[in-house]
Amino acid sequence: MRRLLAAGYPIFALAIVAIGVELIVCAWMPGKGVFPHGYDAIPVIPFPPPIPWLVVLLGAVVAACGGGLIFPRSARMGALLLGSLFFFCTLVLEVPKAAAYPASMSLRTTVFEPVALGALAWMLPGLTTPARFMVGRWLLAVSLVVFGSDHFMDLDGIGSLVPAWVPWHVFWIGFFGAAFIAAAAAIAIGRLVGPALALLGLMYALWVLTLHLPLTLGLYGIPRTMHDPAEWSSLFIALALWGGPWAIAATRMSGGPSTSSG
Repeated sequence: MRRLLAAGYPIFALAIVAIGVELIVCAWMPGKGVFPHGYDAIPVIPFPPPIPWLVVLLGAVVAACGGGLIFPRSARMGALLLGSLFFFCTLVLEVPKAAAYPASMSLRTTVFEPVALGALAWMLPGLTTPARFMVGRWLLAVSLVVFGSDHFMDLDGIGSLVPAWVPWHVFWIGFFGAAFIAAAAAIAIGRLVGPALALLGLMYALWVLTLHLPLTLGLYGIPRTMHDPAEWSSLFIALALWGGPWAIAATRMSGGPSTSSG
């Protein structure tokens, strides 16, 4: 089990590299207006405005952080910088939009997806400190509560995203919403954190394999998904939210140290 969960670390690192590369590739594309109320941004996390030099710089830093996680000498700095960068981008780019339109689910998502990824980066085993792990734990828990609540607020809408061959769409959306909130509770109170993270990663792994990857590759017959940066970004986000929880759970469930004071 621990060997399987340990695969989460390279999955997370490679997903972050992929996000950085996609940002660079999409730097000169016009904003697609994917957000409501006229906001214009590159549809790749952390959703920067379509300013080419800024997007290229951001993509290069994100890719470097992801690559840095692979090498022991740069892993700690990569994790610290990645989490800090995602938190900063969220605070500057997304929080003002979401505050202006608090009822917008899409804007809430663009706030809490990068927060969740930044929190996982700050919680990576062997690369964190007790204080940083605590901050990451609480930010991740809050993000999961938001994700779970949104599932219940839009059962039919989110249910429409479930592949047609899966029965009981609304049931599964409610089930996963409850799973998000249960995982958040376990993480927040510090009980059964390893199993909660392992199951959270498993949930995202199932979504990658049954929803995001087939959709992005055009296997569900939906036009233009292979050329849609937003779909690729969703795939890489789901990969990171699969890998990050598994990387942390691998250490916590083995009884090893999850933080480092160095």
